[in-house]
Amino acid sequence: MKNILLLNKIAKAGTDRLDPGKYRYGTETEAPEGILVRSAKMHDMELGKNLLAIARAGAGVNNIPVERCSDAGIVVFNSPGAYANGVKELTLCALFLAARRVVDGVIFARSLAGTMDVAKQVEAGKSAFGGTELYGKTLGVIGLGAIGGMVANAALSLGMNVIGYDPYLSVDSAWNMNHLVKKATSFEEVFAGADYLTLHVPATAETTGMIHARAIAGMKDGVRIINLARAELVCAADLAAAMSAGKVGAYVTDFPTEETVAIPGAVTIPHLGACTEESEEKCAMMAAAQLDDYLTFGNIRNSVNYPDVACPVGAGTRVCVLHANIPATLTRITTVFSEQGINIENMLNRSKGANAYTMLDVNSGIGEDTVTAVGAIEGVRRVRVIRLAD
Repeated sequence: MKNILLLNKIAKAGTDRLDPGKYRYGTETEAPEGILVRSAKMHDMELGKNLLAIARAGAGVNNIPVERCSDAGIVVFNSPGAYANGVKELTLCALFLAARRVVDGVIFARSLAGTMDVAKQVEAGKSAFGGTELYGKTLGVIGLGAIGGMVANAALSLGMNVIGYDPYLSVDSAWNMNHLVKKATSFEEVFAGADYLTLHVPATAETTGMIHARAIAGMKDGVRIINLARAELVCAADLAAAMSAGKVGAYVTDFPTEETVAIPGAVTIPHLGACTEESEEKCAMMAAAQLDDYLTFGNIRNSVNYPDVACPVGAGTRVCVLHANIPATLTRITTVFSEQGINIENMLNRSKGANAYTMLDVNSGIGEDTVTAVGAIEGVRRVRVIRLAD
């Protein structure tokens, strides 16, 4: 029986994936082997020796000490794409809000409560809230992954022209994208051609502050910017100056900050992108399934710190080694097995940056002496032994 700690309210659809015959879970669970988390901040949290994995019901992992987890041989999972449709739909909503002054119009209409001749006042005042149509305009998409690709396809169906840029575009994303989406070769190319610009990239060293004064200067006059990705992508001071000057015609974001809520005309949505019943359930189900697969079989899917490694389940014993990605480690591991007369039936080794994962299936038991010998190899962080089905 393994213990799973829930650091936030996790949708029942997710916890239902945890077999009660294998797991105990709750918000007060002690010495957990696994953690399911949404937004709880873990950077000051002590990571116990029993902890094997953390699964986030969501995509971003800024609340998790990923580097510390890597050094301790703790696998960190996220749930990419599980909430993509929810964010796509809110992005489309943001596009409409950027094109038409709906929010200001609603506020105006509400202000008429208790007055006479409301219909007449509406007709007299509506001209202050005019907008533009999306049809025929160009949407620039930064990031063409699960969300950006869906947004690009949807925009085409609205009659928009679409240009996008993603230096890390995956094969799967490319296959799922309409061929009419023009592929740019740089951020700047997208900036220059877009009437509307939507951001769908994580906050990294390359992307943080990417929407700054110089970038905005290279955009069309009156460009309308949608940011449902991360607040850090946009320099708030430069944005405020550009909106005041009329260079940026609208800004809609799902990540309000002290600075952006004070910008006149900015539409700040209270982080509702994945706040749908469907998104929360999908994220929880995906996170729980990945956690279960790793704890039960050692398979890794959608980890942010260790490589994806999955192998069909057979009989015998599986040895899982989490280690630094340094030369000759695999040779040293297999040498231990050879010296102890253990035959390796199947083996997989993958790396991801500074971290690596080796999975070995054997047709015999594994003693503590083998675990100790492998654990003593330079760079090895954790050794797990899993008894597979007979």
